[in-house]
Amino acid sequence: MRAEMAEFLRHLGLEKGSSAHTVKSYREDLTQAVERLTESFGTGLKIGQVTPRHLRTWLAWMQEQGYSRSTIGRRLSAIRSWFRYLRLREKVDSNPADGLKGPRKERKLPRFLTRAEMDTLLEADHGEKKLAPRDQALWEVAYSAGVRVSELVGLNLEDLDADQGVAVVRGKGKRERLVLLGPMAMEAVGRWMEVRATLPQSKEQTALFLNRRGTRLTSRSVHRLLRHHARGSGLKEDVSPHALRHTFATHLLDAGADIRSVQELLGHRSLSTTQIYTHVTTQKLQENYRKAHPRA
Repeated sequence: MRAEMAEFLRHLGLEKGSSAHTVKSYREDLTQAVERLTESFGTGLKIGQVTPRHLRTWLAWMQEQGYSRSTIGRRLSAIRSWFRYLRLREKVDSNPADGLKGPRKERKLPRFLTRAEMDTLLEADHGEKKLAPRDQALWEVAYSAGVRVSELVGLNLEDLDADQGVAVVRGKGKRERLVLLGPMAMEAVGRWMEVRATLPQSKEQTALFLNRRGTRLTSRSVHRLLRHHARGSGLKEDVSPHALRHTFATHLLDAGADIRSVQELLGHRSLSTTQIYTHVTTQKLQENYRKAHPRA
């Protein structure tokens, strides 16, 4: 089975153009599945002999081991994709994962900041003094545009249209979309550009956000900077870049924005992905109702 797995992973990376992170995730999930299947049913089990019964045994084992619903669902999806590929290549007669359903995903409400917390974060003067304008621009752009951290650090100078207040970002699957940048975000970017010009190699770099050495800022660095900035601002809980994205969506919906517009701005393919934010706003509405209504 390992030879067929290696072939599929090469297909993902070379033919389908999947990212290294995606290929790595598939490799880990499929390796775990193959190892468990061979442990349970013997090393003589061939790829074409795998049946739904084999896979149900594997799913049951993961549940017994306490794997999360999301992990089990992701691994089943990886197996299903692998066998779909093998079926198209006529390496197997059928896809044994087609009729199997993973556990229903838990709908966790996203962590987001209140408006007061967001104001505290944006107005705090904290961090390395010279690069404080960069950090301010990072948080303003993240909140204004609702971008993923990978999209934030992936921004290039040419992606910004200051006159229109928009930027082009490249999201999941290398899909491009337009995001909106408000006046305060653009002002923060302008202040950062003045500092950026003084950094080494800045003229040779296309990235919007640079580190002190004049090279592109990484997602990991943004996580670290934001955590440090949030703590220095007096916020009790850790704040991640993704929390700023959640905050962007929640605040828009709280203010009456159309959910389809929010979906487009977030770059979600499915409306159901965006609808989790309506649970947040509904929960808030219910709390206010219980506090205010005499019969609640």
